[in-house]
This record gives sequence, C-alpha cells and structure tokens, in this order.
Amino acid sequence: MKICVFGAGAIGGYLGVKLAQAGADVSLVARGPHLAAMQDKGLTLIEEDGALQTVKVTASDNPADLGPQDYVIITLKAHSVPPIVPKVQPLIGKNTTIVSGVNGVPWWYFHKIGTDLEGTRLETVDPGNAQWDGFGPDRVLGCVVYPAAEVIQPGVIKHIEGNRFSLGEPDGSKSDRAMALSKALSAAGLKAPVRPHLRDEIWVKLWGNLSFNPISALTHATLDVLCTDVGTREVARNMMIEAQQIAEKMGVKFPIDVDRRINGGAAVGAHRTSMLQDLDQGRPMEIDALVGSVQELGRITDTPTPTIDTVLALTKLRARSAGLYDG
Repeated sequence: MKICVFGAGAIGGYLGVKLAQAGADVSLVARGPHLAAMQDKGLTLIEEDGALQTVKVTASDNPADLGPQDYVIITLKAHSVPPIVPKVQPLIGKNTTIVSGVNGVPWWYFHKIGTDLEGTRLETVDPGNAQWDGFGPDRVLGCVVYPAAEVIQPGVIKHIEGNRFSLGEPDGSKSDRAMALSKALSAAGLKAPVRPHLRDEIWVKLWGNLSFNPISALTHATLDVLCTDVGTREVARNMMIEAQQIAEKMGVKFPIDVDRRINGGAAVGAHRTSMLQDLDQGRPMEIDALVGSVQELGRITDTPTPTIDTVLALTKLRARSAGLYDG
C-alpha cells in the first residue's frame, strides 16, 4: 500500500512520522525550509509526553517524483486545495483514493447524500468545481482530523493532543478501501474508526470552527475566555444554533447540545485558534471553508443566518485589512 501525504505541515507531518514508524510505504509532499530539513535530517516528532522520534522520510515538492499512489491524504488548509489539483494528478492512478483531511464543509458533501440535494456544488469551498472535476467525487474518502500539532521549526513537529482520524464513505458504507486505510492507520498507533454517518462528526467539529475561530480572530481571545465571557459565548451560541438548523434540515443528527460543545471548547484552556494564529503570522485565513460555507448552506436550505452573516462580514474585513483575504 502506497500512501502519500500531500501537505506535510503540522498534521501531515505528524501523520507521516507515525506511518513511517510503522513501516508503511509513505511519502510526503512539502515545500520550502521544512522540506529541505526533512530531506537533510529526516522528520522529527516530539510526542505529547515529550518523547522524541526522528525518521527518514521520502519527501519532495514535485509529486511526479513519487508516482501513482493507493491513497493521497490531503492535509492542507481548505483554500489551498483547489489551486494544487493539477499538481496532484501525477499521484493519481486508476484506483487511487483521495482522502480529504481538510477542515470545514467538504467539497464532496453532497455526493451520494441520498437526498434531493444530490450533486450540489459549494462555491465557497470548491470554486470553479476544481476538486469535483479534477479529482472526481467517486475517488473521495472523507476524514475528520482531530489531532492538534504544530511545526516548531523546519523538520520538527510537536504533537499537542489527539490521535483520531475518523474515516467515512460519502454513502456511509464500510468499503474495502476505507477498512484497509483504517487498518494501516491503526497499525501506526492512530485511532481510525470508519463511521457510517461521518457528516454528523463533520458538523460537531465545524460547530467550533465556525464560531470560535472568527470570534478569536476578531477579539484575540483564547478559547477559555471567549467561551466563558457572557457576550462572546452568546455570539458563539447563536452561530451554532443557526448552523444546527441548517444541518438538521439536511438530515444531520447532533449527539450533543450547543452548551456542551461550548463547554468543551472552554475546557481546552488558553488555546489560540488556528484562524487567530494565521492572522498573527500573516497567513491566509480559512474564512470561506469554516464560515462562508455555512452561510452558503443557509442560502441553499432557505435558513436565515443573521449572526453568521454579521460575524462573517466583520472577519472578512479584518482579514482584508491585514492583506490575508481577497474574497
């Protein structure tokens, strides 16, 4: 089984090290100083308990060097994926599976959904149908990524918490390809359950990303603060309720309620969300996939989203003012 991790930053690098340690035939696509360090000294992972492991990895910035794969696991920020679809093509063979380990509403969401929204495309996450046409929805295997990690210097990944990568077919089946990848990830010491209702998990994670990320970018508050401050907690809660109304119209079942989800965010502690980190470090922000996509789904399902609309408008302007968003 040949596995390529496309976008071997924090999460992709963590995944790559774990697979390499388990003896998997894994390769990584990266760029810049991080790639150079991996090629020169290998890839180092600092585990949650402080243990340090360095492994030699096959890494390149040219996918054509790596050849067709059985699985291509994409771990980029959502807005970075459509432009790289042509670069992924040398990795795709007749039976290649594209594993979408990307935050937000996935581009394949309405593939084999089994409702009258079948085949609906989302412009906010797949402008111009780049992924739908370039990868093809039949190749996709969904993935909800839970680990937190960061690149602390080129070639060095620090694992913060979590080791679950939930997998799921768009039609909810326990396919051979899903089970085979689950087995490979499990052999690497990761949790990789195959879920019959992955969309439910997508929404529980999205609940937090939709609200906590933009609020933190606007206020510079950490999770513990924005989830317990009376005002920002209410804003987050209203955004989540609007999102829940949209999701439930599309058949999603939430296993927990809004307040429990917010309390879970508060329990994480003084965490700086990814959108706040991107803002501070001058990197493009995942506004469309995390917030704009939910607004788009509101329009599709005829569901009002007044709080989401307000926070989205403010966040877009904040990002534009910093030169980090051109939408």
